[in-house]
Amino acid sequence: MRILHFSDVHIGVENYGRPDPETGLSTRLADFLDTLDEVVDYALENKVDLALFCGDAYKSRDPSQTHQREFAKRIAKLSSSGIPVFMVVGNHDMPFTASRANALEIFRTLDVSNVHTGDTLDVYRVNTPSGPIQVLAVPWIRRSTFLSRDNTRGMTPDQLNDAIQSAMTDLIRGKAESLDPAIPAVLAGHVSVSQARTSSEQTMMLGRDHVLLMSAVALPQLDYVALGHIHSRQELETSPPVIYSGSLQRVDFGEEKDDKGFYIVDIDTTLPQGQRVAQYAFHEVAARNFLTVSVDIPRGDLDPTATVIAAINRHYFEDAVVRVMITVPADLDGLLRDADIRRALDGAHYIAAISREVAGETRTRLGQVHAETLDPAEALAMYMSSRNLPKDRAKVLMEHATELMGEEDPE
Repeated sequence: MRILHFSDVHIGVENYGRPDPETGLSTRLADFLDTLDEVVDYALENKVDLALFCGDAYKSRDPSQTHQREFAKRIAKLSSSGIPVFMVVGNHDMPFTASRANALEIFRTLDVSNVHTGDTLDVYRVNTPSGPIQVLAVPWIRRSTFLSRDNTRGMTPDQLNDAIQSAMTDLIRGKAESLDPAIPAVLAGHVSVSQARTSSEQTMMLGRDHVLLMSAVALPQLDYVALGHIHSRQELETSPPVIYSGSLQRVDFGEEKDDKGFYIVDIDTTLPQGQRVAQYAFHEVAARNFLTVSVDIPRGDLDPTATVIAAINRHYFEDAVVRVMITVPADLDGLLRDADIRRALDGAHYIAAISREVAGETRTRLGQVHAETLDPAEALAMYMSSRNLPKDRAKVLMEHATELMGEEDPE
């Protein structure tokens, strides 16, 4: 049995894009759809038995009709070809109001063949071309669900996270004990696990996550643990394999060095419970490159602009999203020619920023970033990124900013 594990598609992220002259849509929308197409084409060409999507189809909790159409077209392509798709609901798929439908619910409402939605922490049985498989779905849990309980009133955020962690751990263990040992079983979750590392994807991950311990998911009844939510792909455990597939596209410069792609997992149904994974492998997709060019102008430099351009030309920046970060002595700042630097970047997909750190003062220029294309969280994240703030300091500032902006259940 062959499983394709992917997550965090985030259709609708349009930062660092420009309008496509043919379609009028953002070139970044095309980026995200292109990598999703790579996933779908691989599944069709390699006879995958199950496509396992671990949450966050969209950037927005209220996606546009265009974004919904494009995602549905690709899911339908899989399902109509006989490949079952199991989708776990992520936090970006959750509406702000509990009474509203989540972004993936339409597939169940329309009873789309071969498409299964895990919006409740439960065990689902899915029939595949190679036999049945059990999926223990762990969707994103609303903080508001716990806040409404009498025993959580008055809790601090940290106490509430501990309560959520404890309740989810008990539920997962209980469901795992109910699994049929004769049938392969995987956990598919959109959660944070304690040993995971994050990129500085500050525009997408805001606030305080509830975090599960590794012992809550790496259970002996499971053959494989497929995770989404954290954009940096990583293999946390081997028995059973506990794996974040990561996002399919780079969202911001915090993911500049990350590989992007999906996992293929081969399961031998003849082996004992918890030991059925024969092999698993990461497959990289052609994600948009992000590039940071850092330049330190020495004192006495007669032509600092030429120094910056020389630094740029030492990198391959064709079709990349590029930012240039310049440290310059105060007496040379006036010699930098932005127009010449921008001309040197012809061929880049997008110039995200040309920033200057001037000795004795701080001056930051964000380049051709239009304020109307950024929400407040994204603008703050970009600002902090350009300032090179330490990750722990930036995280604390983001947490406080999230509370001030009044976001419920931010990622």
